[in-house]
Amino acid sequence: MMLQGMTARYLLHGCYPVKAGDTILIHAAAGGVGLIACQWAKHLGATVIGTVGSAKKAELARAHGCDSPILYKEEDFPPRVKELTQGRGVDVVYDSVGQSTFMKSLDCLRPMGMMVSFGQASGPVPPFDLGLLAAKGSLFLTRPSLMTYTARREDLLAHAQDLFEVVEKGAVKIEVRQSYPLGEAAQAHRDLEARQTSGSTILIPG
Repeated sequence: MMLQGMTARYLLHGCYPVKAGDTILIHAAAGGVGLIACQWAKHLGATVIGTVGSAKKAELARAHGCDSPILYKEEDFPPRVKELTQGRGVDVVYDSVGQSTFMKSLDCLRPMGMMVSFGQASGPVPPFDLGLLAAKGSLFLTRPSLMTYTARREDLLAHAQDLFEVVEKGAVKIEVRQSYPLGEAAQAHRDLEARQTSGSTILIPG
């Protein structure tokens, strides 16, 4: 709850202040951070688009506030995002995937939209020409980390307080979707890397 939940908090309130009427794109919408962010963004009044790897994950994301799950293995997500937004593009993209989605994510943004690259599950983003941000619509780009956003004690408390608030009121539900014995940690990592998991994963000592 704390790591993923506070990550969702700085994404939705710190990097870009999501508000009612915004349209956002969340990659890995059925993942641990994704499911929390979808619920929280929906609670804030946003329209949520998310990419997922299977029909089962699309169903899960939809049940957690994602209005329009996109199966990225079956369709190219930028044209679908443009279709869903009537050609406008989204206000912000939250991309934890990295290398394989980064450039396409930029194509999903409206002019002066915000690209938040907060992970690299598919590998690091290679160097690119900053002029692309101008060419694609005077875009903003940030590469944040939770440690920076919660470095000061008061910021850490604010993140935790906001998280507890939405969980206590039931707007965000924290779910453990799979668990592994500690002895099967290697298999847990393989499943995570193969995108066979959804939501939160825990290891159980014993």
